[in-house]
Amino acid sequence: MITLTTYEWVPDFAAPLMRAFRVRWALEEADLPYRVRTVTLGAEQRSPEHLARQPFGQAPAIEEDGLVLFESGAIALHIAEQSEMLLPTEPAGRARAIAWLFAALNSVEIAVQELAVIDLFHAEEAWTSERRPQVEAFVRDRLAMLEKALGGKDYLEGRFTVGDLMMADVLRILQHTDLLEAYPALKAYKERCEARPAFQRAMKAQMEGFGMAA
Repeated sequence: MITLTTYEWVPDFAAPLMRAFRVRWALEEADLPYRVRTVTLGAEQRSPEHLARQPFGQAPAIEEDGLVLFESGAIALHIAEQSEMLLPTEPAGRARAIAWLFAALNSVEIAVQELAVIDLFHAEEAWTSERRPQVEAFVRDRLAMLEKALGGKDYLEGRFTVGDLMMADVLRILQHTDLLEAYPALKAYKERCEARPAFQRAMKAQMEGFGMAA
């Protein structure tokens, strides 16, 4: 059975967005059983035991049959490789689903995360008045490109894959903004992913784990 390591507590605003959610969601989609281990912020996350799981003292990490794996994207791909629900068996479709997973992390999340860091941690600092408009413009450009790529499809490759799981979770980082209102197809895509039963189960488990109401 997979053991998922996550934090014991995070601030309220971070609870639904913490990257362990991606792992929970993938596990629920793949219908794989798992147990949860928690570490506390501070000394425990820097302990030799935890650093052996996650060399940067972060979360999530998983352990399975001797395999110790960190980074949410790598973990999601590892889980997807065990489930046709998340990865097609046909080679070309499989490769494209993996490409979308990496696109979510490299082409979209980097910009989205920078905007979130500015808004949530540095909003009152003087330098943001110049930097934020630049970051938002880049995010909007990426969203427009993503919406064009989605076209009229329900999912990026026509059926739900690990690429959609990761892309939808990245789009959730923008929930403190109204940016998706300008991209109705993309907003509907995100909501379609969030309506999946596996998403709902994973979110319930995540919020209950942090002792908060979803």
